[in-house]
Amino acid sequence: MGSLDNKTALVTGGSRGIGRAIALRLAADGAQVVLTYAVNRAAADDVVAAIATAGGQAWAVAADLRFPAVASELLAQAESLAGPLDILVNNAAHAPTSLLAECSDEEFASTMTVNVMSPFMLMRDAARRLRDGGRIINISTLNTVLISPGTTAYAASKAALELMTRVAAAELGGRGITVNSVSPGAIDTDMFRTANPAEGTYERVAAMTPLGRIGQPTDVASVVAFLAGPDGRWLTGQNLRASGGLG
Repeated sequence: MGSLDNKTALVTGGSRGIGRAIALRLAADGAQVVLTYAVNRAAADDVVAAIATAGGQAWAVAADLRFPAVASELLAQAESLAGPLDILVNNAAHAPTSLLAECSDEEFASTMTVNVMSPFMLMRDAARRLRDGGRIINISTLNTVLISPGTTAYAASKAALELMTRVAAAELGGRGITVNSVSPGAIDTDMFRTANPAEGTYERVAAMTPLGRIGQPTDVASVVAFLAGPDGRWLTGQNLRASGGLG
């Protein structure tokens, strides 16, 4: 038996990168998984197929979280597919790289909508609908403590998400629901490559990391699986830095 047998999870942004690894890991641990994607249906279908091939069950749902109305309906939509939810993973994110003087109002607003407003709405809905003993796990970033130029909007949005995590943990603990955040460091994803195109970046970051390498999406997924499972029952209101010691 898996540690998440008879559990149902919703993973936003579950078609690629860290989200894909989380969806696959939770399914491998026994959960039914509803995963969302913004535009890449083929990638989402690939995750669903991989889970089915391994003997699990998953569904892909289109959800562009730049639009709050989508977030407001997402938990109900997931429940209609998979039944009552036990686990919410807020992973979908918008991560622009603009210096403060160059960040437009539209870019700032879009970042705040995807990274703060939509997760807030999903957490609020989860507070009403999640089964007792459930889990809420928010994916943040090491950029909230390891300052990097060009991340004003992104870092600020994730700092807000971390604070919402702590407040929600205090509010939902009476029902046995834990609420935590995970802050990945440098992880080998399309997002990291796009934000760090300069030659030699991987080597420099690996040299800065105590464990001596760039992280993989499965490294983060393992931390999320721990928080989602029974062994994470006594952790709540925490931010775990899944960074290989960086930061």
